[in-house]
Amino acid sequence: MIYFDNNATTALHPEVLKEMLPFLTSQQGNPASNHTFGRKAHTALEEAREKVAASVNAHPSQVIFTSSGTESNNTIINGIAKAYSNSHFGYSSIEHPCISEPIKSLVSQGYKISEIPVDSNGIFNVSSISDKTKKSLTFLSVMMANNETGVIQNIAEIADWSKKNTIQFHTDAVQALGKIKVDFEALDIDAMTISSHKIYGPQGVAALIVNKKIDIIPYMQGGGQEKGLRSGTENIAAIIGFGKACERSSQNLVEFKENIGRLRLILEKALLAIGAIIFCENSNRLSNTTFFSFKNIDGSTLLTALDRKGFAIASGSACSSNSSEPSHVLLSMGVDLDLAQGALRISLGLESTEGEVNGFIDTLKDEVDRLRQMAAVAA
Repeated sequence: MIYFDNNATTALHPEVLKEMLPFLTSQQGNPASNHTFGRKAHTALEEAREKVAASVNAHPSQVIFTSSGTESNNTIINGIAKAYSNSHFGYSSIEHPCISEPIKSLVSQGYKISEIPVDSNGIFNVSSISDKTKKSLTFLSVMMANNETGVIQNIAEIADWSKKNTIQFHTDAVQALGKIKVDFEALDIDAMTISSHKIYGPQGVAALIVNKKIDIIPYMQGGGQEKGLRSGTENIAAIIGFGKACERSSQNLVEFKENIGRLRLILEKALLAIGAIIFCENSNRLSNTTFFSFKNIDGSTLLTALDRKGFAIASGSACSSNSSEPSHVLLSMGVDLDLAQGALRISLGLESTEGEVNGFIDTLKDEVDRLRQMAAVAA
């Protein structure tokens, strides 16, 4: 099988596994314990925190470990809601469900919410926020890079506007870390979400980076771990792996810039040649991500055919892959329903090769021709 679904999850890097092994096989200390084992675990935990912080130019004290990007996003949204009772939450129409759904759930508690549209190129503009919304908006979340289209937002500009209007700003940078430069300090934002398994680290660990100038009330309470903001014994082995993956993320940037982008050019040139429509083709995108569709070809049928031929790709967000609904990202951009229904995503990784890309193109062309012939016969 050839794996082209790296935006969903990445393979554990050998260097990361090597770093984790001692804490999987021989280190049983709880970092809250005062004996030798506990102190060793605590020291390792804080060293990993420093590595995670350094990868996004944040201070270690701003790093809160969680179990997933979903938990981090729920933590900031619910934490803000509890701390600021008159909050008005805004979010872009292309956010991952782990942003949009918890915000929508706040309506039942009396909070105001606003979904803010993007343009046809998948770009968020502050000018799209209505004057009425601007008057009361207090919190805004816009993802740094979209998991489906790969479109990169101008977070610096949005953050600056938010600051000038005293709006708390959060960005989900899960897809961005390791692919583009992420600088928490330079952006001067209030909160950011990053995740381990998108950067060749283990699944089941992530972080919420929180600026100390804002208050959030804990989403999970209990033992008071993570400065009281996320109770529960830390997953030491996973956190160690996350730290190592973050340490390696700067190396990934070079590879994505020099090699992955070249492979995507080869891929997209071939896709266009066989009649594919590439969404957000002219937007600034992650160099590994291509979201495309063919007119009159069902995406799920094509995906299944490609899987049988040995190629693992996606129909959109991994968290929504079991849904028969078309991509909400594409619909919010005004893409035709039938075209959106057929959308498929390829997300290349560090291990992707030109040979794999060329093999995929040959197989895809054969399957598209076969499905077109079947459609013609049926007609």
